[in-house]
This record gives sequence, C-alpha cells and structure tokens, in this order.
Amino acid sequence: MTNQRIAIIDIGSNSVRLVVYEKLASGSHRVIEASKRAARLSEQIDSDGKLAAEAIGKLIQTINHFLMICDHHQTKTIRAVATAAIRNAVNGQEVLETIRSQSGLQVELLSGEEEAYYGFVGMINALAVDNGFLIDIGGGSTEVSLFRNRKLEASVSFPFGCVSLTRRFGRDGMLDNDAVKELEAFLSAAVAKEPWISQHPDLPLIGVGGTVRALGKIHQAYHHYPIELNHNYQLNAADVDQLFHLLQALPLDKRRKFPGLSKDRTDVIVPGLAILRLLHRAIRAKHYLVCGTGLRDGLFHATCFPGDPIVPDVLDFSISQLIGLHPETQSRHAELVRRVTPLLFDELKDTHTLPRDAELLLQTASSLFRIGASIDYYAASKHSFYLIVNSQLNGLTHRQIVLAAAIASYKGKNRLRQQLSEFRELLHEADFEGVVKLGMLLQLAMALDRSETQTGWPFELKRTGTTLLITGAAGSEQLAWEQTEVKSLAPDFKKAWGFVPEFLPAY
Repeated sequence: MTNQRIAIIDIGSNSVRLVVYEKLASGSHRVIEASKRAARLSEQIDSDGKLAAEAIGKLIQTINHFLMICDHHQTKTIRAVATAAIRNAVNGQEVLETIRSQSGLQVELLSGEEEAYYGFVGMINALAVDNGFLIDIGGGSTEVSLFRNRKLEASVSFPFGCVSLTRRFGRDGMLDNDAVKELEAFLSAAVAKEPWISQHPDLPLIGVGGTVRALGKIHQAYHHYPIELNHNYQLNAADVDQLFHLLQALPLDKRRKFPGLSKDRTDVIVPGLAILRLLHRAIRAKHYLVCGTGLRDGLFHATCFPGDPIVPDVLDFSISQLIGLHPETQSRHAELVRRVTPLLFDELKDTHTLPRDAELLLQTASSLFRIGASIDYYAASKHSFYLIVNSQLNGLTHRQIVLAAAIASYKGKNRLRQQLSEFRELLHEADFEGVVKLGMLLQLAMALDRSETQTGWPFELKRTGTTLLITGAAGSEQLAWEQTEVKSLAPDFKKAWGFVPEFLPAY
C-alpha cells in the first residue's frame, strides 16, 4: 500500500478552508497542509437573498488557489463541500455551477442534516464520550445534535450562525444589552420548536467549529493555562458567562487585543458565545467541552472508510496512529515491552492503592515510550515526553496526557519533579507517586529486554515474600545484560513497590 493524499475543501459561511491529509502505508494519517481564507459569505447575501457576484469571484479565486496547493502536494482525491451560506442563497445552485465551470471542481452542497452527521463523525472519533449534545456554530448555520451510546439520535440545523446574527443584531460590530436580549429571544423561539433539546439534562455540551475553539483559546490565555492543547478542554457555565460579559463590554479596538482572540473573530465572537450560552441553558448541560475536530475530519473519515467511518475505541485508534507515524515504536523490543508491562501491573496491582486510571495511563505510556527515539536515540525519553504532551492524543484528558508522558519518559524522582513543575495546576496531590510507581514498572519491563533480542520471553512471574521473581525462558549466558539491568533498578523499584525484582533464567 502506498501513501495517499486526500484534500477536503470546506466552503463555509465565515471562511473557506483546505486540509490535505496524507494516509501512510502503515495505516496512519497526518495533516500535511492546512489553509484558511476569510470569506464572510453570509454577510454578502443581498436583499434578494442572492450571493453577490463579487463574493462569488473571490470565492473562485480562493478555490483555484487551493487547487494549486493540492496539485503541488500531488493530491489524487479532492472532496469539496459547501454549507449554509450557499445552501441558503437563492442562487446557490448557480454559484456551484459557476465554481465548476471556472475551476473544474465539483462541490457537494451539504444539507443541514449531512453537515451535522459529518461533524458528529469528526467529534466522536476524537473524544472518549458516550453521551452528549454536539453544537457546531458556523457563520450561517448552527447544528445541534443529540448522541447517546456514541450514536447520533437527533439533529437540527438552525439557519443562523455567528456571522448572520452579527449582521442582524449587531451595531458596528457591537452587541449592547438590548441587542443581546433581542438575540436571545430570537434564539429561544427557534430552540422551543425542537422540544427534544430540553429533554436530556446533565449531558456535556460539546462544541466544534471556530466559535468554541476561540472560546477555549481565550479562556486558556486569560488563565495562563500550562499546556497548548485546545481539544478536550472543559469549561463551566460561570467561566463562559464571565468571558462573554468581558468581551461584550470591550470596544472592538480593545477586543482585538484580548488574549487568545484572533482578529478575524473580533466582531463575531460575542454573538457566537450568545448562541452557546443560550443552548447551554436550554439543554441544562453539565459543562462545556471544546472539540478540536469536526466537519472536515468527519469528511476525511467518511471518504477513507465509507463503510464504517466511526472508530470503536478512540484511545486505541489514536495510539495506533502515533505508532504508525514513528517507526521506533514499531520495533520488536517496543512490542515486547507493550506485552510485558500489563503482566507486571496485574501481578502487583493488588499490593497498593492505585488511581482508577492507572492501567489506562500505563497502557498509553508503554505503547509510546519509544516515540522520542525517532528524533534522537540518546535523548529519547526527553523527546518522548515532549511528543506525547504535544501530540493530539485523543481519549485522554489533559492531565492524563501529561501523566502518560511522564510515565513513558520516567528516569527518576528528581527529574520528574522538574518535568512536572510547569503542569502543577493540572495535577492531583497523589499523581507524583503514581507516576513513580508506574514509571518503575515500565522501566522494569524495558530492563527485561535490555539487549532488545526478546531472548528471555515468555516470562513467568511469582511473588515470594518481598521478592518479585521473574523467570526467563533462555540460558543465563544470554540474559546477563538483563540480569544486570534488573539488579541496578531493584533498590528504586523496592522503594516504589515494596518488592525486589530478581531476574533468573530457566535452566
């Protein structure tokens, strides 16, 4: 299987975006190009409901530029879609035909239901959440979906978004209190026509799209959040209310300088947050959750895996993606460590009180501990920590990502304290000792194949008093290096677990 390149062009109401994905022979995929051009198509609908000719011309220029980028990347598959602005325009079909004739690109016009479905696929493949409401606030439409047991149950596409509401209720880019009341009354009337929205309280409100991503970035910048991850970022109602009122009160020139807010959202962020807040109240949601994936990711999965685009296990899929992108994680030594680590955990887990997510963290760390060797073998653990923290490792919270990275790169308590110092506000009091225990387990698993020959496998484990006896399957002359490594880490292992590991060959 050779590498494939697939482009998604998303003609939205607020912007036009291109993402080029590369699907590798290993089965993993990555983004190799992402471009965005502001469009504000919803603002350029005239009094007759038509998209203006000037806007169409600029749109075609953007598309032709994106097609040139696709050609540069030798992209064989290009899937282009249009959403609310063209869907709602009286001359929408004429616009699509003009695009086809002047660029050669065939654009799919998504219905509101299709837009909601692809957004759901993009989200559900990136978050380990079973039930919730999904909200996608675009420039000209807002999709609301209910999913339970990871299956879409109901959805609606409202014909308004942050750009169209700014145009309708804003005054020179500002929303005063009276305008907010009018906007909320308008939203409430629309939501009331969909009674199912208010019938499932205490579920998370998961947001995809530019408005909610901007919200996450603003909140993180405002509070000096220690990790640069927007995906799977949680906020409560008070957080969002505070930011809404702060931003609403600021004139545009000062709002442009607000930490974390991009300039192209200065005038539309307040109406976007107004939509979010009202839906949160209508749903009686538990909290807000930012999702960094969405429509374009859903389209990619549906294009690559048309029969079954939804992955069964988000974390397993995410780990396998990272393994496929880093050859060092695919060695026979790495595979053996992945097999041995859970055996050691099962043998010792009843001897200590461990965090509920200990097994999950250890599974992740033992799968990715070698990832840093793809950058520098001699500094592999340092690079492993950085790569794990800064990769989009789906299925884990930000705290869990940091802990998994610390376990995977564990080299001793002193280094650990320094490593975790900048992430203190994310961590619990007991996390440090948990990392020490799990890090030592991983270190022992690595020591049992120090020669990276898999000579001693399979191992037998047995606890005798305070000794953890590990018996290998080969002669002593072949396992001397492993015996030395196990002996050298025995004192630290005993401090962490209360057992002295001893490695013996089978004669």
